Amino acid sequence: MKLSILMPVYNEEASVSRALKLALAVEYPCEVEFIVVDDGSSDGTAAQLDAVTDERLRVVHHQRNKGKGAAIRTAVDNATGDYVVILDADLEYDAADIPALLRPVLDGRARVVYGNRQFGSHSAYSFWYVIGNKGVTLAANIIFNSYISDVETCFKLMPIELYRELDVRSTGFGMEAEVTGKLLRRRIRPYEVPISYHARSREEGKKITAWDGVEALAILARERVRRVGKRAAADQATTPSRSEPDHPSV
Repeated sequence: MKLSILMPVYNEEASVSRALKLALAVEYPCEVEFIVVDDGSSDGTAAQLDAVTDERLRVVHHQRNKGKGAAIRTAVDNATGDYVVILDADLEYDAADIPALLRPVLDGRARVVYGNRQFGSHSAYSFWYVIGNKGVTLAANIIFNSYISDVETCFKLMPIELYRELDVRSTGFGMEAEVTGKLLRRRIRPYEVPISYHARSREEGKKITAWDGVEALAILARERVRRVGKRAAADQATTPSRSEPDHPSV
């Protein structure tokens, strides 16, 4: 198995070098590649990326900023792995948790794995940020009659072909809700493992806003009422794995 670690980057001069150094130093239980997409950064991010020399790393540059979803789409187009997972360059997530995400897949217990963030006083910069995240997750569970813990987590591990089949169109942060909505609409239940998390502040470069939460709710509602396509219907008809229990989600 080969894992493609996708890193969308926009104006992360202060953290991208350290984020890559830490991620490259992790001992992964399989072959890995890193696809980094510089999404039109206007600071020194591009120069720092070009200075990294590691045969596992490939850097792609957008001429202008297109959004996280668009950067991930470019990364997927350039990936050659069997599975993909997203790792932001802001140091909020720990690359050392990725092997734990892989374990259920390598053991044959899951096909899709989510990293469940553990929010605490030391890991969440804002009460309203945590409440907003929990609100979006609660909405997803109600809409799709599911029980997942973290819709907006960056750590979503899945087969690359499945991600391509989802045909994610959201160009910004809404891609997180779109991925989850499309998985739940197919009755694919992510297997969840706990991960560490440390949110940065606005002063440190936090980019997501309350409007992104509103957009996520709209995307989840849209995915709930969309008709299931032929490929998604085929997924529903297959025998689910332990991460895809056999009960209706709608």
